[in-house]
Amino acid sequence: MKLRSIGERGSQVFNQNLKITRLGKSGRIDEAIKIFSQMAQRNTVTYNSMISAYAKNGRVGNARQLFDQMPHRNLVSWNSMIAGYVHNDRVEEAYRLFVDMPDRDLYSWTLMITCYTRNGELEKARELFNLLPDKRDTVCWNAMIAGYAKKGKFDDAKSLFAEMPAKNLVSWNSMLAGYTKNGEMRLGVKFFEEMPERNVVSWNLMLDGFVEVGDLDSAWLFFKQIPDPNVVSWVTMLCGFAQNGKIARAEDLFKQMPSRNVVSWNAMLAAYVRDHEIDKAIKIFRDMPEMDSVSWTTMINGYVRVGKLDEARQLLNRMPYRNIAAQTAMMSGYVQNGRMDEASQIFNQIAIYDVVCWNTLIVGYAQCGKMVEALSLFRKMINKDIVSWNTMITGYAQLGQMDKALKIFDEMGERSIVSWNSLITGFVQNGLYLDALKSIVMMGQEGKRPDESTFACGLSACANLAALQIGKQLHHLVVKGGYVNDLFVCNALITMYAKCGRVTNAELVFEDINHGDIVSWNSLISGYALNGDGGEAVELFKQMLIEGVNPDQVTFVGVLSACSHSGLVECGLDIFKSMTEVYLIEPLAEHYACMVDLLGRAGRLEEAFEMVSNMKIKATARIWGALLGASRIHRNLKFGKYASEKLLEVEPDKGSNYVLLSNMHAEAGRWDEVERVRVLMKESSMVKQPGCSWIEVRNQVHAFLFDDPVQPRTAELCSVLKSLTTEMRNTSYVLTPYD
Repeated sequence: MKLRSIGERGSQVFNQNLKITRLGKSGRIDEAIKIFSQMAQRNTVTYNSMISAYAKNGRVGNARQLFDQMPHRNLVSWNSMIAGYVHNDRVEEAYRLFVDMPDRDLYSWTLMITCYTRNGELEKARELFNLLPDKRDTVCWNAMIAGYAKKGKFDDAKSLFAEMPAKNLVSWNSMLAGYTKNGEMRLGVKFFEEMPERNVVSWNLMLDGFVEVGDLDSAWLFFKQIPDPNVVSWVTMLCGFAQNGKIARAEDLFKQMPSRNVVSWNAMLAAYVRDHEIDKAIKIFRDMPEMDSVSWTTMINGYVRVGKLDEARQLLNRMPYRNIAAQTAMMSGYVQNGRMDEASQIFNQIAIYDVVCWNTLIVGYAQCGKMVEALSLFRKMINKDIVSWNTMITGYAQLGQMDKALKIFDEMGERSIVSWNSLITGFVQNGLYLDALKSIVMMGQEGKRPDESTFACGLSACANLAALQIGKQLHHLVVKGGYVNDLFVCNALITMYAKCGRVTNAELVFEDINHGDIVSWNSLISGYALNGDGGEAVELFKQMLIEGVNPDQVTFVGVLSACSHSGLVECGLDIFKSMTEVYLIEPLAEHYACMVDLLGRAGRLEEAFEMVSNMKIKATARIWGALLGASRIHRNLKFGKYASEKLLEVEPDKGSNYVLLSNMHAEAGRWDEVERVRVLMKESSMVKQPGCSWIEVRNQVHAFLFDDPVQPRTAELCSVLKSLTTEMRNTSYVLTPYD
């Protein structure tokens, strides 16, 4: 009776150990912990199972705590803990434990070598491999070959492969995987044909390689030649069709499958989700004979992608065991729709945070401009990655808080090209063009090569500073770096040359573009407008229409502005009419401002005023400013006074508006009105920003602030200006309105 009782208890412990292992593998860690804590008897296997369960669910700290508390450890205990560190990419801790091991077996060595190869630390892996006591087993050889091959170091892989005392099929497949997973399909096919034997893994590696490079024809050809395809073969081909939008072929293949596992169903479900066919996704989800966490997460993500957040939340609530991927997908949906309170609520329900869920919420707060909340989360985050830092830089830049963005940037340990581009973009967006250019120089000094985003931002800064020489230098770097055919960069070059007054250079860049987009055309049209080439702008606009490129709102701003500056009144009126009647584009304030300026310059103030009166939108400062400027040119006090009053309502603190109105009254000899405007100007309590200008000399941009005592050689510059003024007076030089 006593022996049977002991046997029953042993059986119970065995079953509980098995449950802990299964629950750990399926992500149901809380249930595993509950069973472990309620066990009256535990053996070494119990502890090992719980350590593995913790580790597989990212709770390495709990695993180590349990490992340290174990009354007895065996070799499996040590290996389980090392495997936990390896699984969670905690390489240094894994190595320290490996060094402390009282005894090691081949599995211990393989774990550490695989850990280093998977992490790309091949030199450390090779050091361990060289120390391996017994090199007769092929497992460690295969791990090293796979590591070299994965990194594309085929010569090292082949050299080691040739040295192997005994090769098995895994060795051959490890080499083959190196070729296929690096997209080297020509070499892969050659190696595949040389293999002395093949199994279904070999065929599947080739199949997956062709799928990854998008060569579905070759993939299908290989699939049909597989002697005995397994479920992996079918799923790989199915995913190939699905990922390339060939849903019908994926459906046919799914129906032909001799047997389907949960991975097959998930592949088809993911295909429908990717193609936004949510109704079909719902049907297949309901038809699934069994579901795993991937099935639930994919379906939740499907609802999120089509904006059905309430349905996604209901599904999350029904999920038998929530995992972090499903919760993060739900958070992402709320973030994309600005529902940050609900996103935060989901975040607070997550048991163990990973870097993706942290970043999802931080990105949400940053996009909403809630940088206080974003910073609070960021400071609490233990394992920040480069995305976390870059998100904070971008968030502060979007709010114009470049001092805080720069502070975050300076705190970063490692900076990527994205980090630099985030900072440089922020400087450009906030008008700090000199800082943007300085950052590009510093980036180069740090050894980072600029990419298309860097060049586009740098050229934009040059355009706004009219820094032609620096812009030309960037153009040379663009050519040298191989970005001369990048459309984004080419469009920035057109704008830069146009704003620097080099329209011919802008034309040459435009002509060299193989397939320009609407931005390319708009950039050159605006360039012509900026340089007073109204006729050229109109001709380019016509050529654009002939080539079948549909204009947008920006196009019409450019061409109408060109007509305005060149006095092409009737042409401008026709183009404005075609915008609304032919292209059905509703005019914006910018379009009306161009038309008011166009009519006003031509002296057709009545028509300009009538257009402003009949607008469907609210008049902006630019529109009233255009009418006021035209009224002053043609000495029309009636419209000028009306426009100035409206302008002062919109921009009560802008000094130039008061000055313009005061000058109009002065020219008409209405000194009482001049005095009234001056009183209004004082009452507005304006804080005038100091004037700023810059000049490019010897590839350096020098900025000048009004009354800046820090500026070197200020006294010398003032002295030169006084001498020039005296000389002009002595020679009776008189400025005309056209000088």
